[in-house]
Amino acid sequence: MNLKVRFKSVFMGVLLFWGLTGLVSVQAEPDEVELGKPLGYPIGPRWFAMENRVGSWSALDRVPGVLTESVSRGPSVSPLPKASPAPSINYRYRNIGYSLDEYLERRRITGLLIIKNGEIVAERYRYGRTEEARFLSFSMAKSVTSLLVGAALQKGLIASLDDPASQYAKDLKGSAYGETSIRHLLRMSSGVTFTERYDGNDDIAKLSRSFATGNPPVSNLLRTFNDRHSAAGQKFVYASAETEVLGRILTGATGRSMADLTAEWLWKPLGAEQDAFWCHSRDKQAGAYFCFNASLRDWGRLGVLMANDGLVGGQQIISADYLRDATEIARQPPAFAPYKATPNMGYGYQIWLHPLKERSFAFQGVHGQSLFVQPATGIVMVQTAVYAQASGQQDPEPYAERTAFWLGVLQSLGGKTDRY
Repeated sequence: MNLKVRFKSVFMGVLLFWGLTGLVSVQAEPDEVELGKPLGYPIGPRWFAMENRVGSWSALDRVPGVLTESVSRGPSVSPLPKASPAPSINYRYRNIGYSLDEYLERRRITGLLIIKNGEIVAERYRYGRTEEARFLSFSMAKSVTSLLVGAALQKGLIASLDDPASQYAKDLKGSAYGETSIRHLLRMSSGVTFTERYDGNDDIAKLSRSFATGNPPVSNLLRTFNDRHSAAGQKFVYASAETEVLGRILTGATGRSMADLTAEWLWKPLGAEQDAFWCHSRDKQAGAYFCFNASLRDWGRLGVLMANDGLVGGQQIISADYLRDATEIARQPPAFAPYKATPNMGYGYQIWLHPLKERSFAFQGVHGQSLFVQPATGIVMVQTAVYAQASGQQDPEPYAERTAFWLGVLQSLGGKTDRY
């Protein structure tokens, strides 16, 4: 595929030289037939089926059987002006140079937004998507859940991050997750054994089935995970169940739905352009670990909020100190730093920490969803995608190239790329 795309790029360059571009038809997007273009990118109940991913993952509220609750925008919209002139974006991957447009021709990207100091540098929609699409975030939702925890702490609705989960999520009292502190849950360091391999036979598959069917109820399932592989707080082990517990802490502490909290504490004050939505299980509890949906530009506004350490229009929406705790390598215990938490990335409060000297971090979801931020340089990148495989463990290529592209964005826009 890479050689084919490279040949196509060279061929286009020759045609440009000879002034013959009018003879060239529009390029096909990667794997567009497999992804459902001949069917009009359908929306269907089998929303993980390859031909349904583009349509369903940008309109999950229209998928039969999916339960959703709207997150209302406010009366005013924060501007996102376009940079003029827009700088070019280039990057290198496997020692070959590429442009932004070549990146889009190489990978299954449905939306791409790049912002510098609050201005749009690049905005692209692919596979028939438009600015009205509200994209499924998968585990980017975990980071949104963390922001809500920070807001609840700031408002005194959560007294301390060192409180046990069961102080707020009463139905988890007496369970291993119920006995775990909020702080350890934020760092995914409960020590509770929970498998997440994305092979259909692991614990995340059980959680997803419970969420979709209500059999068993999610709270009952969470109570069954009681073995600990290590003491709480010692090490990072990725486990979506820990975020689901955080969601239940939020609703227990406030008596309100996560959609209500997101609207009041995030969406309205940050000046979102469109309503967002959470999908929820049959017990009305939002899927805190995977199911927040929003437009590309509003994901970008959330990135700008993060770049400004929670400040919007003079209002501190989320405590800057909490956000520093969530995203700064120096504020994490050594076991959560880059190269320790994982072979590459570090981990904060439900947020990934890039291995760069300049504070840089990410919201990340399976199949290529990402929101990357470098606050000091004001650079934000949002990508939505339909990668074939859930994670880089299954197929490292698209994820490795995404990292290379992000570094190219930083280099192109005056960001900092020195390694940690």
